[in-house]
Amino acid sequence: MWRELAPVGRHADSGGYRRYAWSGADADCRAWFREQAESRGLTHEVDRNGNQWAWLGDPLAGDAVVTGSHLDSVPDGGAFDGPLGVVSSFAALDELRRRGVEFTRPLAITNFGDEEGARFGLACVGSRLAAGQLTMRDAHRLRDADGISLPAAMEAAGYDPEAIGPDPERLARIGAFVELHVEQGRALDLSGDPVGIASAIWPHGRWRFDFRGEANHAGTTRLADRRDPMLTYAETVLAARREAELTGALATFGKIAVEPNGVNAIPSLVRGWLDSRAADQATLDAVVTGIERAAREHAERAGIDLDVVRESFTPVVEFEHALRDELARILEGGRGAGRDTGDTGRAVPVLGTGAGHDAGILSASVPTAMLFVRNPTGISHSPAEHAAEDDCATGVIALADVLEGLACS
Repeated sequence: MWRELAPVGRHADSGGYRRYAWSGADADCRAWFREQAESRGLTHEVDRNGNQWAWLGDPLAGDAVVTGSHLDSVPDGGAFDGPLGVVSSFAALDELRRRGVEFTRPLAITNFGDEEGARFGLACVGSRLAAGQLTMRDAHRLRDADGISLPAAMEAAGYDPEAIGPDPERLARIGAFVELHVEQGRALDLSGDPVGIASAIWPHGRWRFDFRGEANHAGTTRLADRRDPMLTYAETVLAARREAELTGALATFGKIAVEPNGVNAIPSLVRGWLDSRAADQATLDAVVTGIERAAREHAERAGIDLDVVRESFTPVVEFEHALRDELARILEGGRGAGRDTGDTGRAVPVLGTGAGHDAGILSASVPTAMLFVRNPTGISHSPAEHAAEDDCATGVIALADVLEGLACS
């Protein structure tokens, strides 16, 4: 499965992946998912929001156990973020069938659409729509960098943009959702564990900073006469780093748009996007407030106009404790990580994460939990993202054990 999926959407120059929502690469990933489902005799369906489902058992029976993740990527992303969870889900089902277990609850594997938000700027669009956390009206307003709307992109890919919206009936049929994901950090590498359980997702959001100055000639305009928004933007980037260090939070300006974007032109507009995350809401509020305050102070001194818009926000997500504890009980009972590494009697580590996931979005509607697979470097959202084959196999066994414990007699 890994070899079949690996070439899809890979960029020849960067070596990273460009699997953007409703693109050709996305269509190829969706076709791969359907093939994997049908080759296993699973019932494949696509919901009103474009999320894919592969069902074992009656989808309408209720109390289903669902696993999976996403197949789209960030710009020049790595191979594991998202796809590891989908591939591992199919592999875990294969393992359960090898064991000859009897399923007592319906099981589904899912591929949620547009999780990364790389094309339209909003993460977890498919799961947000299903959970009622994104309205049709707001979804229809989304545009990509070329001005193409989300409805136009969906329609071009063969899907009905007028059908999108909340899907409470479907979510009500789910008794538990477990998402396996490569760890986006080094906690497991530092603890020496191949698999861990998620405790919570930090609150996080995206803010757009628009710095407006005055376009002019780079070769003829005196420094003293310039209203250059790039300088104010640069000061704000440095302020973000300082505020993050002071508060113990994370703050990143990773995307920028410049107008008129000429080598010999002073910009009239610099638009930067801030991504900020923290262990708790008070800390997140403090770091973003500090960054905005610094930006406005620099802008006022330089004669720059500044607008700040919060484009998305996700509060802290505490995964359901009962389900999280059940996962720990299953994995610490001599299965999962212990099966491949030798049962040492050690507790499976429970760790928080600053990365958002579909499991976090669904947690408001469905009992959710997450498993993490060790990432030896901690690098993610990069072609250098990696997990060792042995650890991936251990993750499959751990997921299979969890699914057996939840869905089988």
